[in-house]
Amino acid sequence: MSEILSLAPQNVWKHFYSLTQIPRPSGHLKKIQAFLLEFGKNAGVETFQDEAGNIIYRKPATPGMENRKTVILQAHMDMVPQKNKDTQHDFENDPIQTYVDGEWVRAKGTTLGADNGMGVAAIMTVMEDKTLKHGPLQALITADEETGMYGAFGLKPGTVEGEILLNLDSEEEGELYIGCAGGEDLTATLEYKEEETDPEDVALKVTLKGLRGGHSGIQIGWGHANANKLMARFMNQVITYDEACLVSWEGGNMRNAIPRECEAVITVPASEVDDVLAFVGECEQVWRDEFATIEDGLSFTAERVELPKMMVPDEIRDNLVDAIFACPNGVERFIPTIPDTVETSSNLAIVEIGNGKAAIKVLTRSSRESMKDYRNTAIESCFSMAGMQVVRSGGYSGWEPDVNSPILHAMKESYKAQFGEIPSVKVIHAGLECGIIGAVVPGLDMISFGPTLQCPHTPEERCLIPSVTKFYEFLIATLENTHGYDEDNPIAKNGVRQ
Repeated sequence: MSEILSLAPQNVWKHFYSLTQIPRPSGHLKKIQAFLLEFGKNAGVETFQDEAGNIIYRKPATPGMENRKTVILQAHMDMVPQKNKDTQHDFENDPIQTYVDGEWVRAKGTTLGADNGMGVAAIMTVMEDKTLKHGPLQALITADEETGMYGAFGLKPGTVEGEILLNLDSEEEGELYIGCAGGEDLTATLEYKEEETDPEDVALKVTLKGLRGGHSGIQIGWGHANANKLMARFMNQVITYDEACLVSWEGGNMRNAIPRECEAVITVPASEVDDVLAFVGECEQVWRDEFATIEDGLSFTAERVELPKMMVPDEIRDNLVDAIFACPNGVERFIPTIPDTVETSSNLAIVEIGNGKAAIKVLTRSSRESMKDYRNTAIESCFSMAGMQVVRSGGYSGWEPDVNSPILHAMKESYKAQFGEIPSVKVIHAGLECGIIGAVVPGLDMISFGPTLQCPHTPEERCLIPSVTKFYEFLIATLENTHGYDEDNPIAKNGVRQ
């Protein structure tokens, strides 16, 4: 039995543990959907699944609190499936292996799934607990948030109804989020006719690994290295000076994760092998120096492999490498009025080249639509010049902050009363579902908050144990005191923004 079951609050950790035992990577949610449906029925709350795959719970108010504003609790059921290269794990079938490391809960070689399993676990605890005091409650547990927010986009009017939305998908306890960035996917593709390799050449597989990666929104400004961009630097030089040819390139596997690993197979004349091997070592040292305080696990190696029969034609190779090298990546700029918050960024997330096909996938984020379009146009121009077909998809708008939000005012006061300090109010450079849901349920007053997580979307993901207690205590206090939005807050007439 897992040691996390002894942690407080026990019911929250109990439900989180149950979630770790149900495989739930994005795109493979049948098992978790069935589990959540069964849980809701056993908990005695109204339970159903909508057409988009979302799970909805409805719990009546505590007697005497029927006239309170209806609160919608919201989290997403899927998790990002990331693992270390040497970790044996099947995300579609294997449970997550958790362990306690001091004040943190981690997973063994994989993502933990606290993003957003902690939010779902909190919802399950609220739905199950018959002792809590609250007004009418609904819960919306969305599907496939991590790969395109498909559950939120598929939500139909009338599926959930309420006046207040509490999104439980933030990652720093003591912070209240009132806005988020929008995003858009960009995919560049190309098909090409392969050429035969020179039988006198030598094939080398070069492998870059050990980078920290991270969430492509929250951590995009932390200076973490992008494996695809580093590989482009290497390829540019060995093509120019060592007559290298490209056979294949595989880097990154999730749009919303900064790529941690990259692997390429190249061919070079036998006379250039020693020079290339020496250059691999030089690159590793240079990059270790460049990222000395950030990437302590960086590894760049090369090994001889069997010579493949086919490769990328030289002209196509040059165009692809040039485009990847030049592609804008990382932070474009910060919000002028909030200098410590990223406004616009992009993540060169996935590169797949080989067997006559090339695909490059990017995720662009911005809280300003004009800047999102600017960044995407720059990226599109890069790959168009390389002869690639570029498609934009999955675009969603950001969540505009409302500093006069009644729920914001009330929760700030509640947090101060509970913990003796005022929470920070922030806008997050990541995609939250609030804006999408708010368009389906007009008039919602929305806040996002959660326990402290670090390094989501990576095998370094961890959850701070003491923060879970504060997060849950704050949640149940908020639910108990929703009457304050009517009676004590002069800003909030009728509990909705005016």
